[in-house]
Amino acid sequence: MSEETNSNQENIKTETLGDPAGIEFFPERRGDKISRSWFRVLFLGEGRDNLQKVKCERQIHNVVSESPLIKLMMDALKSSGCGIDLNRHISCEPCSQVVTGGYDAEMNQIVVCQNTATSKAAVHGALAHEMVHMYDFCRAHIDFTNVDHLLCTEIRAANLMHCSFMSAMVMGTASLIRIKKQHQECVKRKALASVVAVRDLTEEEAKDAMDRVFTKCYNDLEPLGRRLRRNSNDIARIYRERYLYGYGHS
Repeated sequence: MSEETNSNQENIKTETLGDPAGIEFFPERRGDKISRSWFRVLFLGEGRDNLQKVKCERQIHNVVSESPLIKLMMDALKSSGCGIDLNRHISCEPCSQVVTGGYDAEMNQIVVCQNTATSKAAVHGALAHEMVHMYDFCRAHIDFTNVDHLLCTEIRAANLMHCSFMSAMVMGTASLIRIKKQHQECVKRKALASVVAVRDLTEEEAKDAMDRVFTKCYNDLEPLGRRLRRNSNDIARIYRERYLYGYGHS
C-alpha cells in the first residue's frame, strides 16, 4: 500500500478474527478431503483430481506467459522482495464449489481451484485477485485475522481487478444517471461480500469496518497506478510504463 496507507496502519482498529480467512474453502490445505456424492462423481465428472490438476497447471502457465497484467503483478512482487516461483507459490487444488481461488498467507501461496476455475479466463481472474492479496501481504505485512486489514485488501482487489461501469450496472449498483459513485459502490459491495463469506460479521460490524478503511484503501492504486477501464488499453499502458515505477528490471 502507499506510504500514507502504511502510516495509517497504527490508526486501524485492531479486531482479531481467529483462523485465517476462508481456510474452510480449501480443505486440502490442512490435510482434509473434499466430500463428494456418488452422483457428482458419476454424472458431473468430479473426482478426477489428477486430470484437473494437469489442466489447471497448464492454464496457469499459459496465463503467466501471455497476460501483461499478471506479468506486471509478478514484477511488482519481485521488486518488493517477494518473487514468485510458480512451483512453490501457486498451487492447483480442489476447493469448495463457491470459490475459484484463495491466498494462504501462512504458506505464502496462491491456490487456484482446479475444479471451479476451469477456463483460462477464470484462472486469470483468480490469479489477478489473489496476487493483490499476496502483494499487500508482502509490502504492508497485513494481518488477515484483522477485519480492517482483510476488508482493505478485498477493497483493493475489487478496485484494481474487478469493478467497472458495466459490471456495476449488472450488479445493480449503477445506472446511467448515477455514474459518479457507481464504481465505489461496486467495490464496496464486492469487498463486503468477500469478507462476509469468510467471517461471521454483523451488518453493523461490516459497515463500521467499511467506514474506517474505505477511503484510504480505495485510493491506494499500487502497483497499477490506475483503475482499469473495460474495453480500454489500460492494461497495455501499465505494462509499457512498468519501468517508470521500478518494475520489470532484472
